[in-house]
Formats: sequence, structure tokens, C-alpha cells
Amino acid sequence: MRKIDTRGKSYSIPPQTLSSFSNTAPLSTEPTTLTNKVYSSFKHDIIYGVFQPGEALSEQALANRYKSSRTPVREAAVRLQKDRLLRIVPNRGYFVAQITLQVLNDLYEFRTAVECAAAELAAAKGADPELLKELKTLSRVSCSPRDQGSCLRFIEADTAFHVGIARISRNQMLLQAVSEARSQMERIMFAAIDINYYGEVPGREHLEIVSAIQDRDPSRARQLMHDHIMQSKDKVWGVANTLPVRSTTG
Repeated sequence: MRKIDTRGKSYSIPPQTLSSFSNTAPLSTEPTTLTNKVYSSFKHDIIYGVFQPGEALSEQALANRYKSSRTPVREAAVRLQKDRLLRIVPNRGYFVAQITLQVLNDLYEFRTAVECAAAELAAAKGADPELLKELKTLSRVSCSPRDQGSCLRFIEADTAFHVGIARISRNQMLLQAVSEARSQMERIMFAAIDINYYGEVPGREHLEIVSAIQDRDPSRARQLMHDHIMQSKDKVWGVANTLPVRSTTG
């Protein structure tokens, strides 16, 4: 279990959830290259707060951190800029992207569009009972405000759940879209650990969505996913002033 220090606190990063849904990448396997390794590590460090929003990063320091030359760092940075996690400023370096109100709004509009469609398709096409059982198990992962490790496991399970719905939809484009949105979502959820953002509601809502998919009820699955995302948006909006969020899009 890896420990990191962020915002003056030490957190333990748990190992990957033992779930067939844990891999948020598309079903095609990406070759293991140094650039991909640097990209994965760099992305992880941004999402989990090792690098703070707005922080300036030098290419050489990153190369030293990830034990690589500067070329893989440069290539990874281009990909992270496409993920909206990093800004590349010519002749100045790299800057961790700010979490702006515009980013939050775009994220939730995007999630509503793609995840409601994924839930609807999953219910229409049906799912293997074992996969539904696994989604229910993920839904029961809880978070205790006094145990940051449990909150990290909850974030991981939440990602596995939402990507799992997209996998069950059996639509590769939806799967990729949902997977990409999780980078921003995990970053927001991690930043919210200290303000008791979590509770029992997400788990109950997840179980209701699984029930609708199990019942092969596309309309109900879509509506429940919509309500679930809006509930999350309302909570994030309510605590936005305590998160590292900027009001501008700059």
C-alpha cells in the first residue's frame, strides 16, 4: 500500500479493487511502454493531489521523479492536456489544471449525457447475473470520515461501478467516454474527502440502478442514473467554495 502526503496529511493508496470492472481503460489493451507508465503515474499523482491545482511543474523534475528521460514526460504531458488535467504553456512549462466552475458544469453535463445512455442500454441489453452481483458488491463499499483509506476505496469502487455500467452497455464509445470522465470525477471526490462529502446515499442509489438493469427496465435505469448524477452535482455545488475550485475558466 503506497503512502502519499497531500494537503499536509498522509493517505494510504489502496491496491486496485479486485473487480473485473476496475480497469477503466477501453477493452483493447494498450502496450506497456515507458511513455504509458509515465502517463499513468503522472495522471495518478494529479488525481490524488500529489500535485496541487495551478502548481508549476518542470519537465526535468518530472523525468527524475518517474525515472525516465524528458521525451516520455513530454509525450505524457500532451495526453494529460487532452484529459484536461494539465496545461502546457510554451516557454514556461507545465501547470496542473485548475478545477473551475466551468469544468464542474461541463463534467456533469457530459456525465448526464453519456451515463444515462449507458444505463439505459445496459438495461435494454441485459447483463450476466454474476456481473450484476459484482456491481452490487461495489455498491456496498462504504466510506467513513474517520478513515481516509476507506474513502479512497470508496472512490475506486465508485469508478469501477460507473465504468461497469458502461461495460454492460456493450458500447465501446460510451465505455471510453465514461472512463475518461472518471479522471476528473476522482480528482473532485479525492479533494472532498476532508469535508465529509460521502454518505450512504450513493450506495443506495447504485443498488437501485442495478435493480432497474436486472429488471430490464431501460426507462427506470436511465431516470435513476440521471437522479444519481444530479444528487452528486448538487452536493459538489454546495461545497464548491471549500474545494480547490476557481470561479473562472482561465
